[in-house]
Amino acid sequence: MQYGICNLSIVPLRNEPTDSSELVSQVLYGDFFKIIEQRKNWSKIRLAFDKYEGWVDNKQYFEIEEEQYNTLKKETPKLSLDLVQFIEDVNEQLHPILLGSTLNGLSILNHKYEGQSTDKKETKKHLLNTAFLYLNAPYLWGGKTSFGIDCSGFTQMVYKLNGYKLLRDASQQATQGEALSFIEESEPGDLAFFDNSEGIITHVGIIMKDNYIIHAHGKVRIDRLDHSGIYNVDKKVHTHKLRVIKKVI
Repeated sequence: MQYGICNLSIVPLRNEPTDSSELVSQVLYGDFFKIIEQRKNWSKIRLAFDKYEGWVDNKQYFEIEEEQYNTLKKETPKLSLDLVQFIEDVNEQLHPILLGSTLNGLSILNHKYEGQSTDKKETKKHLLNTAFLYLNAPYLWGGKTSFGIDCSGFTQMVYKLNGYKLLRDASQQATQGEALSFIEESEPGDLAFFDNSEGIITHVGIIMKDNYIIHAHGKVRIDRLDHSGIYNVDKKVHTHKLRVIKKVI
C-alpha cells in the first residue's frame, strides 16, 4: 500500500482517471490518503478523513511513508482559519492555501505557515459563525472552498473547522446523528436534509434560528425553512422538499 499527501492548494478528485471526468470532490492542502490503485498518470485514492474515493493526477500529490500516514491519522487535525493564506517552501516560494486546509503535514513537506489555525473542538453555537465565512461562495459541484462549494462540501467543511467529522455526500451525512421529529425540536447548527421525487436525499443545509437555513444553492445563501422545505426568498417558491432533520452534535 502506498500513501500520499496533498501539497497544493486544491486538487480535483475525479470519478475516472481523466481530466474530462466528473469532479466528485476536491483534495485540499494537507489532506492525506491511501493510494489504492496507481496507473501511469493517475492514482485512485481513499482520503483518511472521510474515506471518500476518487482519482487524482500523479503530478498533484506528494508520496509519504506508511509511518508518516499513521502518525498524521493519530493527530488532532490542525486547520487553517484564514480565507486565503500562504505557506512557504524551502526555496522561499509562496503557495496559496485556503480555509480549512490541514497543517499537520507541514514538517513532512518542509513548509512554513504563519497564519491563523485551530485544532479545537468548538461548541455547537460556533458552527454558524464558521458557516457565514462561506456566505455567497458560488455553487460548484464537488467543491469544498469559498471559491466554489457544493451543499455537502459546505456542511462538511463547517463541521470540520469546528472539530467534527461529517461524511462527504448529503446521502451519507443523512446516516449520521439522531433524527428529530419536528423543526421545533431543532437547534441552530443541526442539519436539514432534502430529497428528490424518487426519495433520494440530494441536498443538505445548516439550520439557523427563527426558521432560517444556510445552504449552498447557486451560492451559499440564507433562506426560510418550514415543514415543506426551503422557501427561496428571491424566487418566492419552495425549492427543496424537507425529508429529515438530524442532530449530529
